[in-house]
This record gives sequence, C-alpha cells and structure tokens, in this order.
Amino acid sequence: MSYSDKEAAHRAASDAEAIVWVDEQDNLLGALPRQEIRERGLIGRATFILLFNSAGELCVHRRTLSKAVYPGYWDVAAGGMVGAGESYAESAARELEEELGVSGVPLTPHGQFFFDQPDNRIWCAVFSAVWDGPLNVQPEEVMEANFIPVAQALADSRTRPYCPDSLAALQRVVTP
Repeated sequence: MSYSDKEAAHRAASDAEAIVWVDEQDNLLGALPRQEIRERGLIGRATFILLFNSAGELCVHRRTLSKAVYPGYWDVAAGGMVGAGESYAESAARELEEELGVSGVPLTPHGQFFFDQPDNRIWCAVFSAVWDGPLNVQPEEVMEANFIPVAQALADSRTRPYCPDSLAALQRVVTP
C-alpha cells in the first residue's frame, strides 16, 4: 500500500469514528460519526495539547493535506476529537501519543471553551505538557514538527496558515 493509500484509508476510518456529540452548553447528547457531525453542523468535543520543551519552546506541526479540517495548516497543538466513551483527559493523552509519540507525561488542564466556525463547531479542553524527548510523528496526520519560541509561532501565524482553533487554545495559556 502506498503512502497516499494509507492516508486515504486513515481518513476514511477517521470520518467513520464515533465521537462525542454535545450541545452549546457542552451537555452530552450521544455519539455520532465524525463526518456526520461535521456535515450536519453539530457540535463535538475536542482536545488541544500544547507541548512545550523545558526551554519554554512550543511544538508546532504541519497537518497533512488529507485532513478534513485545515489541511496543510500549521498547528500549535496536538489534539483531536473526543471519542465515544472518552473523557477530555483520556482523549488528550491518546491524541498526544498518536500524533507526536509522547506518552507518560503529566497533562496540566487549562479549562474549556466553545469554538464556533462553519465546519468546525467544538467544545474544546486545553491541556499543556512538557517534553524534552524525541518526537515520533504520525505520518498520516503530521508532515513535520519542531519546537520554536512561542513569539515566533505567533508571528508566523500572521503570515502562514495556522489553525484558528488551536491558536484560540494557545491564547488561553500564554499571552504575547
């Protein structure tokens, strides 16, 4: 199977994955396939994990072109949709390990907020973690990743496509 075939298979599985469905107050309504939530303009739950190294630099990564939302954009947070039966914290730990290969680190919670844009309506839980080890990116979701100063990430976001939802998460943790 070629790399693009693997990416397509990953996307199909991701679209069919049952994720948490909530209302505008983050009350649980059930679980539906990710694609259905997106197509019907419903609200899901998502996690954002801001990964820093001990020097205070932030891990930024570029999303693959096969992503349904913000393909090819730069992202300041690992994360994703909360799966059926998962808590925000369980989802955050799973997503950090899947996307960047980081596990076993304490996750610090930074609250929740509602992000509401067409094709991306989500209740978001923000976490941060510190990691000085190697990154092992998931090639179906992440093209490249590296640590840069927070100020550089914020400056880059004014001239390059950055995910607006993860930038909103970052603003809740650091102020420029």
